[in-house]
Amino acid sequence: MRIITLEEHVAFPEMVKQIPPAALSGRDKSPMMQKMAIKLADISGERLRSMDDNGITVQVLSVVNAGANLLSPEQGPAFAREYNDMLAERIAAHPDRFMAFAHLPMTAPEAAADELGRTVKIHNFCGALINGLTQGEFLDHPKFAPILQKAEELNVPIYLHPGLPPKAVEEAYYSGLPKHSGTALSVSGWGWHSETAIHVLRLIISGTFDRYPKLKLIIGHMGEMLPMMMARCDGKFKVGEVGDNQRTISQTLKDQVYITTSGLFTLPPLIVAIDTFGIDNIMFSVDYPFSTNEEGKVFLDSLPLSKEDVEKITYKNAERVLNQDNPGLGTRI
Repeated sequence: MRIITLEEHVAFPEMVKQIPPAALSGRDKSPMMQKMAIKLADISGERLRSMDDNGITVQVLSVVNAGANLLSPEQGPAFAREYNDMLAERIAAHPDRFMAFAHLPMTAPEAAADELGRTVKIHNFCGALINGLTQGEFLDHPKFAPILQKAEELNVPIYLHPGLPPKAVEEAYYSGLPKHSGTALSVSGWGWHSETAIHVLRLIISGTFDRYPKLKLIIGHMGEMLPMMMARCDGKFKVGEVGDNQRTISQTLKDQVYITTSGLFTLPPLIVAIDTFGIDNIMFSVDYPFSTNEEGKVFLDSLPLSKEDVEKITYKNAERVLNQDNPGLGTRI
């Protein structure tokens, strides 16, 4: 069985060193991230062996940290270009095993759009991954229109990955808790997922998806809580009454948003996702190296689904969403 995973991360020490230490977050400097540094830097060693051991055909790689977004609009574009060129060079030795999402200099939206176009056309990248907010601003802000327009034009998806909360949110919601629980709550313990859900809802309510009806957005972690809340959101954001959305929340999600399983390997969330988003909008991912390929494979092997539905989740949906009919993306998967 072919398996494509879409939320699999890298971080190259040569690039991380270029970011001023003061700009890095506490999470970037944490013992956990230091422990993961070797795995994140690796392309063809332990990563590839683990893929082989667990039957993973292709990983779509993406830069794990904010990177270029921590730099000025003047510095970010060159940094992102160097990072993407380095990533392309390192996966070139295994063209049938790796693809990549572009790292974009989001603080310079016009340059980010240009970099997306360059990486798709020159390096055969299959879209871009964006880490949460950019300097406290969501993608529905008009300044990011060039990026969304370029992704739609190229017919490649944007993977919206969670990012660290703004300082004011962190202090209001996650401070005053024992040990490291506030930090955990702000990121993978809850905050990441609720923030990404809000981000997607803003894109819908603001009418952004309606302005870019062919834009494809991918989110991870079994839909970032949106499957459970979909019907309630429909009731609270009726078309023409509250926001600028021309379609219901649920219809827009089904039309333009795709979800991956990254890091969530239990059956109940998947069943809810299938019942709401539909089987054609769900793709398998691991969130390597923060989750293990072994965990993901055990989960796949346990699914009480038909062979046809499992194949949609493991590779067929990904092939469609990553637009393998586009000659500019090659035929690597």
